[in-house]
Amino acid sequence: MIATAVGLVALGLVTGSLVGLLGIGGGVVYVPLLLALGLPQLDAQATSLLALVPGAVTATAVHAGRRNVAWGHVAAIAVGSLGGIAVGAATATSVPEAVLRRLFALLLVAAAARLLVGRRPSGDDPEPDCQ
Repeated sequence: MIATAVGLVALGLVTGSLVGLLGIGGGVVYVPLLLALGLPQLDAQATSLLALVPGAVTATAVHAGRRNVAWGHVAAIAVGSLGGIAVGAATATSVPEAVLRRLFALLLVAAAARLLVGRRPSGDDPEPDCQ
């Protein structure tokens, strides 16, 4: 039991560091590792979502203090997210685990491909307004 708790704390430390450094969604790291620990897909997703809350609050406070948050975008994204998350969570509970796992894997592959071959900003692109 103690070894599991220490392992989960280490998982949180590594994932939190990656989230803070790279701005990735912690679920990209948490879900595959929770699956490797034997959790079913839906449990891994739900556990990941709740585990991210304290880190998201902390990271937001740090970034806000450094004026890195584009507050004008936050409200619009949050409004859309609330509806999308409710629909997504309800749908996830009715989809077979194998389908959820494949969809998650496809999302990871698509995100990786986008980062590898996507458009790179040029020096002429204006800085986003994060004030």
